[in-house]
Amino acid sequence: MRYLSLIGALVLLPIVSGCTETMTKNEKLADYANEGFEVATFAGGCFWCVEAGFEKLDGVEEVVSGYTGGDVENPTYGQVSSGVTGHVEAVQVYYDPEVITYGQLVNSLWRQTNPTDNGGQFYDRGKEYRTGIFYHNEQQRVEAEKSKAALNASGRFDKPVLTELHSFTKFWPAEDYHQDYYKKNPIRYKLYRYRSGRDEFIETIWGDDSYSGNSEIWGHNT
Repeated sequence: MRYLSLIGALVLLPIVSGCTETMTKNEKLADYANEGFEVATFAGGCFWCVEAGFEKLDGVEEVVSGYTGGDVENPTYGQVSSGVTGHVEAVQVYYDPEVITYGQLVNSLWRQTNPTDNGGQFYDRGKEYRTGIFYHNEQQRVEAEKSKAALNASGRFDKPVLTELHSFTKFWPAEDYHQDYYKKNPIRYKLYRYRSGRDEFIETIWGDDSYSGNSEIWGHNT
């Protein structure tokens, strides 16, 4: 469960139904697919933060926060955050493969998360906040496994990478108030992110090489 107590009422949000909003979002996503963009699905803890990270990358057209990996149809934020549906908070990344590759997106995921922690991410604890790569085809699976193996072999972390790979099934866009949260509520978002410890961890591990997926350098910072 996300630890809202650390930031009090600043991020306390109403739990509302997102059915109509979800249909609108799904229609929009279908348009991206028709326009030739490819899609990648990742989990990295709080989807506000992961959405913001991927939207920094050249070649990324749209990032959508949502839920994947569970058994409940059209779950709400309240259901997922209770940990009973089997879903994780996730993002779908719509990207131009002529500008950025799937492998570069995976590289960026490593730089936004702690892939050695399978109990959640930073102060967001619970299986609904664990990391994951949900591949859409065999090529994505091969590239993700190769990247994970390279990261494990690099010595970048002193623990094994525990991020799991799963075949993609369904993705449910989150309620509209979660989409682009970092843009809609910048003060609340920055306070939440600062107190989560995510940025401190990323800076310690990656330094100036954070977020970017363009680097293939896995070794320790110098």
